[in-house]
Amino acid sequence: MTEVSEGVSEVDQPGSAVVELLGMVAYAELLAFDRMAADARLAPDLPRRAVLCEMAAVEIVNFRRLANRLGEHGADPDVAMTPYETALQEYHELTEPKDWLEALAKAYVWDGIADDFFREVAAFLSPEDRDLVLDVLHDSQYEDFAAAEIRAAIAADPKIANRLSMWARRLVGEGLSQAQRMAGDRIALTILIVEGSKDQAGVQALLKRLTAAHTARMAAVGLNN
Repeated sequence: MTEVSEGVSEVDQPGSAVVELLGMVAYAELLAFDRMAADARLAPDLPRRAVLCEMAAVEIVNFRRLANRLGEHGADPDVAMTPYETALQEYHELTEPKDWLEALAKAYVWDGIADDFFREVAAFLSPEDRDLVLDVLHDSQYEDFAAAEIRAAIAADPKIANRLSMWARRLVGEGLSQAQRMAGDRIALTILIVEGSKDQAGVQALLKRLTAAHTARMAAVGLNN
């Protein structure tokens, strides 16, 4: 990492925001591996269990790519991820799924929001870092699989829609709470988002896009926002 000159804070260095974002994405990928491996045990049959195990394997490969890129920036991956450990771990503990459908809904709803956010912020990075972030985001295979499972469950029992809709709202509420907590702590990343969006109006427009995408995602599987 570039040495910080006297009188200039680390936050002012152009690479610090990149390290913060890559650290966040890397830790999210590591947690995704843990979560998918655990959620696979909730699967009702072996084929579904195998699908989640295969997806978990992809997540750990993505984590390693991000960790390697952090090293190229001169950053220690462990140090870069640590600021997000408490908030993200707490989120997942507060939203532990009780069954297979809750696990799928959590992956579908919250991973979708997180990926949308990372895509938006990645646009503010250099081409190499931007392309890496975009490449490691969950591909449509996982989203399509979760969506198909949720739709099939609702078709078989329409009452499930209300339960999963309430669960999704809880996921979003807990997630926003932890996101606000992290935003207050990671100043360089917050500055990157504000400056990349040009102004506060740009930030509000970004939030509206995230909200619209979430609403569309919920409607696509028959859930109420």
